[in-house]
Amino acid sequence: MASRRLQRISGEGARFLVVGALATLVSLVLFNVLVHGAGMGVGAMNSWPLPAFILANLVGMVVSYRGSRSWAFRHRTEVGPTGGRVGFLVVNLVSLVIPLTCLTISRYALGLDGALADNVAANVVGLGLGTVFRFWASRRYVFRRRPRRSRAGAAV
Repeated sequence: MASRRLQRISGEGARFLVVGALATLVSLVLFNVLVHGAGMGVGAMNSWPLPAFILANLVGMVVSYRGSRSWAFRHRTEVGPTGGRVGFLVVNLVSLVIPLTCLTISRYALGLDGALADNVAANVVGLGLGTVFRFWASRRYVFRRRPRRSRAGAAV
């Protein structure tokens, strides 16, 4: 029983990470173009890295929801009338606080404003911590397990 559960969680975790990697790539490219330019050194939102990070991650959330709903957690029950979209948005907005905090500390407390510092703070440290939270919260609140059926067919 425990090995089936571990197998199920590891399968979901692997699919979740693949979807997250794609969504992160979208967010990462968009953030860097907005803040650091497309190879030009300074982007249009260079002075506003936090709003740029939020914007880039909102686009990444759309990619992440589609991949999570249709692949990573396709076998799990949809939650609520919106199919889990509202819960997914809430979980992702709450988890966005983690990399934003890391980016804020790096930029404004430590005075680091280069592309490497921004990306390490937000997209390595913050993303790593946020991913663990999102996986747990997505399984717990957004994409729930289908109820088991007893022999009589009633949900247990």
